[in-house]
Amino acid sequence: MIRHIRTAAGAIVAAGLLITGTLVGASPAAAAAAPTPLNASEYTLTANYHRFDTLNSALVTALGTSAVHTVMENANHDRQALPASFSVGGLSTGFRFDDGDNSDCQSFPQGITTSRDAVGTADSGNYDGHQLVLVSWYTKDGCGGAQQRSRITLVDWDATYPNTYRKILLVEPTGTAASPDFKDIPIHAGGVSWYGNYLYVADTGHGMRVFDMRKILNTDSGGTSDQIGRQSGTVYYAHNYAYVLPQIGTITSQTTSDNSLVWSSISLDRVSKSIVMTEYTCQSGCTDYPNRPPRAVRFPFASGATTFAATTTAGQALQLPWYNLNGVASHNGRWWFNSSGQKKLYYWTPTAGPSTFAWVGGGESLSYWEDTTNPDLLWSLQETTGGRNVFAVTQATYGGG
Repeated sequence: MIRHIRTAAGAIVAAGLLITGTLVGASPAAAAAAPTPLNASEYTLTANYHRFDTLNSALVTALGTSAVHTVMENANHDRQALPASFSVGGLSTGFRFDDGDNSDCQSFPQGITTSRDAVGTADSGNYDGHQLVLVSWYTKDGCGGAQQRSRITLVDWDATYPNTYRKILLVEPTGTAASPDFKDIPIHAGGVSWYGNYLYVADTGHGMRVFDMRKILNTDSGGTSDQIGRQSGTVYYAHNYAYVLPQIGTITSQTTSDNSLVWSSISLDRVSKSIVMTEYTCQSGCTDYPNRPPRAVRFPFASGATTFAATTTAGQALQLPWYNLNGVASHNGRWWFNSSGQKKLYYWTPTAGPSTFAWVGGGESLSYWEDTTNPDLLWSLQETTGGRNVFAVTQATYGGG
């Protein structure tokens, strides 16, 4: 069945309108500097997709699994249309989370990927019968508190289904084969990429954590909001979530340079079959982030696979002239970088050089949406409490075709 992307009311908005005091348009400004190549051989990954095999097998036996289509049949949150006040150049479509998630001062959306990343454009990018937008979140232990856990939301994104989404808690398996358990994953989840059946989530100081979308576990949504894991006998709670996604492995980053990579954001490049990452750094004055130029690095998947080899050497590495980077995307040799702090979207190719575009405040990760019949899109989102807009713009508005 051919399914079509749903366009929110008022989605097509002309460039040049004001949003939160910033002109958000599509006119490039001259850039003072461009990315420069680094020695890619200095950056490697070590992959382990089987770290939790024994525990996950025991958890599947104890809890059972639900396929993605089952999860979406039980979606229990309603997404909303973008507000009429939202404007960005080249706007194509988008949505906003429900009022509770939009105003939650403890949880913040960060990464974005879609089922088009997972499977490409075949069957309109449907995974298990659904065209989906996936967003990663982190949750604090209170408003302004410390990071406590992370989750994803799966959002239905075609006209065949209701405008709904479902939250799934990310967990790390613990315990023993005889008594399996799981615990929260308190990471920033700043970037996420879905490729095949595997979900890759950025783990800031380490690399990526890997999850298998075929292994969503069923949990008891009762108990209290602070209960996590096995409570008694065969009862498993997960902060009142009905579904958890257990980690299956780790992708660990190494470098021979003086500074380890800061995995702030990631996205999938389906053309080169790789994941690209970038760092959030500051020019000066930061205490929680490095004060140095950021890097962007490309890591290729194993040939013909949606997994990394046991050891992977980077295929490309760049030093960047821009700071406060929250998002990255790459496609056909082109690069985009989002800076929340500067409210800019930077575009660069080795041949055309750099361009700078006005962008939204509070902007986070980027994801490239391929389309065979309509213009390709760039998806992004805002983390700002009260203004959590998830939106797609025509990529040609922000760089060559």
